[in-house]
Amino acid sequence: MRPNHTKEKLLRGATVLGCALQQLRSTEVPRALAAAGFDYIFIDAEHTGIDLETIQDLVAASVQAGITPIVRVAELLYSLVARALDVGAQGIILPRMEDPRLLAEALQWMRFPPLGCRGFGVMAPLLDYEQRSFPEITEHLNANTLAVVQFETRKAIECREELLDVPGIDVALVGPADLSISLGCPGQLDHPDLVEAVLRLQEACQPRGIVTGIQCRNTAHARVWVERGLRFVGAGNEHTLLFERARESVAALRAAVPPR
Repeated sequence: MRPNHTKEKLLRGATVLGCALQQLRSTEVPRALAAAGFDYIFIDAEHTGIDLETIQDLVAASVQAGITPIVRVAELLYSLVARALDVGAQGIILPRMEDPRLLAEALQWMRFPPLGCRGFGVMAPLLDYEQRSFPEITEHLNANTLAVVQFETRKAIECREELLDVPGIDVALVGPADLSISLGCPGQLDHPDLVEAVLRLQEACQPRGIVTGIQCRNTAHARVWVERGLRFVGAGNEHTLLFERARESVAALRAAVPPR
């Protein structure tokens, strides 16, 4: 059965790097990002038009390429979480989390009994057609599903202790764009208030054994947080990487054109 390489690396204390997929709904994107060396792909089903069938195709391509597919669901609904997992997602990102009771319920959806309440709908392709018993399957998937909780508001940061005390969290992921808006410094991703909020979350995560992460808009910003010790760090998205590299290439070629 498929191991979750990103979760394995986190358990070893390593830093993992990811990239969001938001616009280019091609299975070549996970293959390219895997070849580039990213550990995980952040499939964004919250702020995009990506549907479940596309998620299924992207997940299959990701697993085959050796990059961990993690899906951010649009909202906190059992059907969205369970179906993403049933088509092969190896992790779920829960957005806009502020309520510990709702968080506890949502985390239950991600794991089979006795750890949760996920219903058994595992199809043969998810197991690569291996013949396994129910206990083997449920134990493996429970151990290899990554639970990521997003902290995106002032309220979430203020009640971080209560949220982080809910059992079952693997990663506390900062959404810096929404958090900057909530803190009153929209778009100022290096604002002292935002930096302080992330560091407070990191401090609260450490004694609980929870990994602190952040999804950044570009490589430069992501590098700053890697240097500050965050271990689950997303650097931009596929369409921005394509645009930036294309722009650099065009600028270099234009500069080489002989004057007339």
